[in-house]
Amino acid sequence: MSTITERTPSATVTGTPGHPRRKSRARGYNWFGGSLSWIWLVIVMLPIYWIVITSFKTQDTYFITNPLAPPTDLTFQNYKDVIEADFVRYFFNSVVVTAGAVIPAVLVSFMAGYAIVRGASNRLLRGMNWVFLTGLAIPLQAVIIPVYLIIIRLKLYDTLLAIVLPSIAFAIPLSVLVLSNFIRDVPKELFESMRMDGASEWGTMWRLAFPLTRPALVTVTIYNALGIWNGFLLPLVLTQNPDQRTIPLALANFQGQFGINVPAIAASVTLTTVPIVLLYAIGRRQLLSGLTAGFGK
Repeated sequence: MSTITERTPSATVTGTPGHPRRKSRARGYNWFGGSLSWIWLVIVMLPIYWIVITSFKTQDTYFITNPLAPPTDLTFQNYKDVIEADFVRYFFNSVVVTAGAVIPAVLVSFMAGYAIVRGASNRLLRGMNWVFLTGLAIPLQAVIIPVYLIIIRLKLYDTLLAIVLPSIAFAIPLSVLVLSNFIRDVPKELFESMRMDGASEWGTMWRLAFPLTRPALVTVTIYNALGIWNGFLLPLVLTQNPDQRTIPLALANFQGQFGINVPAIAASVTLTTVPIVLLYAIGRRQLLSGLTAGFGK
């Protein structure tokens, strides 16, 4: 009995320090920062909410009701008008331009980043790294006229390829910077073990570096896809035929076509943002799964 009596207080004493720790954690919450985060979330979501509910309103009810009030009678006429205004063609053009520019840009950037990291002792590769970094300092607006003249000389004006090629060029510098920094964090022991197993540099790049850099690849893909999908200057300068227009350029025409029909413009904006939201949702899941798999190893 004496042994049981001695152990019981010790267990009680050992369990009591847990309560002050829980109280300290509760006191450590940043209620001020959390409140500001919720306020900022409301500010960001308010325009999105307004665009979505406005797209389901008629032109007459929009001007006589509260702009933030949900529609009493839902209508899909705005979406029908937008689709009948050749929206499908513009959507297809944007998909072709985005996919045709993002995929080559990410692949070329990955191979260039791998070569820069693995060949750090080579002066030529170090010089190429500085060339890519210099590309970050050149804005598109500063070289749009030379790009226009080059496209004219190549006889690619008024084609989707005229938008794809400059988009690839301007997407590579930042992609190389991000991917090279991510590849540089891969332990050198993994590369040495692959080399000892007889793998070539090409096999090491695709079998080792490519899977380990999946989070960075997804991030770069989403960032470049977002910028190219919303690009306005290149389609405006390098295309003239209405059949070659992309969605951002077509939105300006919708605004002129519908005049002050705000619900129709909101419907076109909603249809434009849906693919980007879906791409971000899918990419975010892949990014989290890649990070989890890395920590699991």
